[in-house]
Amino acid sequence: MQERDAIHLRGLKFHGYHGVMSEEKVLGQQFIVDVDLYRDLKKPGSSDQVADTINYAEVYQLIKTIVTGEPFHLLERLAEEIAGEILNGFSCEAIRVEVHKPQAPIPGIFEDASVEIWREK
Repeated sequence: MQERDAIHLRGLKFHGYHGVMSEEKVLGQQFIVDVDLYRDLKKPGSSDQVADTINYAEVYQLIKTIVTGEPFHLLERLAEEIAGEILNGFSCEAIRVEVHKPQAPIPGIFEDASVEIWREK
């Protein structure tokens, strides 16, 4: 990945039904998504036109549709779906997706469970 310019979306919170345990599929829980979209931002930086960049409101809506939609067993699968759909639908060269599951069914005291993936076109 050569591009260093990035658009960051942090702390996107949605209620979803992902998980292995049956209770997770019935009750659902909060998922938090962070994404970094990598592409050259020189043109939109000069033109000041949304058509020359990635519309992050549209990215947000896509992520919301995925997280609140079809349930997956694993965070890895959810992150992979988000990355693939964004890479296919938007003009970014690479993406980092981190999916957090703060209420993961872990018997212990913890703040967060998450996965992080990096993908390139």
